[in-house]
Amino acid sequence: MKSSTKVFILIISLLVIFALGIFLFFTMIIVSGDDDDVETITGKGEKIAVIELKGVILESEKIVKQFKKYRNDRSIKAILFRIDSPGGGVVASHEIYDEVRKTREFGKPVVVSMASVAASGGYYVSCGANKIVANPGTLTGSIGVISQFLRLDPMLAKVGIEMNTIKSGKFKDAGTPFRGMTEEDKKYFQNLMDDVHKQFIDIVSKERNIEHNEIIKIADGRVFTGEEAYKLKLVDTLGTFEDAVRITAELANIKGEPSIVREVKRKTFIERLLGETKFDSIIGLKDEIFSHPILQYKLYNP
Repeated sequence: MKSSTKVFILIISLLVIFALGIFLFFTMIIVSGDDDDVETITGKGEKIAVIELKGVILESEKIVKQFKKYRNDRSIKAILFRIDSPGGGVVASHEIYDEVRKTREFGKPVVVSMASVAASGGYYVSCGANKIVANPGTLTGSIGVISQFLRLDPMLAKVGIEMNTIKSGKFKDAGTPFRGMTEEDKKYFQNLMDDVHKQFIDIVSKERNIEHNEIIKIADGRVFTGEEAYKLKLVDTLGTFEDAVRITAELANIKGEPSIVREVKRKTFIERLLGETKFDSIIGLKDEIFSHPILQYKLYNP
């Protein structure tokens, strides 16, 4: 056997072992991350539930579950929705927004408190609340849609690999990484983007009570500081998390200091071993790899 062949086989074997190791590691992460959360209560007054949305929005299940739980809990007088997110999947963002809206219409006050970033999908989900409180330095807005397609065929051609595709319609493999986009493909995807973008604009116009044409002027994907967003009527007021707690208590007619109820993630063995920050980074990487949505309301951050 030639030495070059041996080297090739060795490289392939190492890649397979590495890929298997990554798969097993992420499998452990996925399984260990499914433990039930625990609920903590601070204070002795009437209760406000704090729901936290952190990071890229890739799924809606956990947030939706909390909204349903606290909406139907009579001991919870209002919900404070803390958001620190650049946005994410179109469908997940809409499902969370819809649950926020349902809670508001149910008669239970919902106040959004924006942290460092509440942009694109992070802003979309905010629109269903009674009030939006942004920090002056919050980055928000980014009313737009993005979809990115990786192209692998130039690299594969260099190593002599090509993909044969059999399809039933000309758009069936549109967006595949194994060929470049045709002009028809680009037009097809642009039409999808425009339709979803219009849905975003419609939601903001309706919920913020701003003329449709005024939203269109600023719905080009740009971000705004909290101060700019306040001037544009995208948020209701400027303030900190503590200010948002006070506003939430006022909307719920709570006298005195409210109790704060929140779900806290139960630490797993792997999380305790790696530390919370490293574990969250790995979870984020896992989600980006395995749960990457095609259409995104997301602040672009290369």
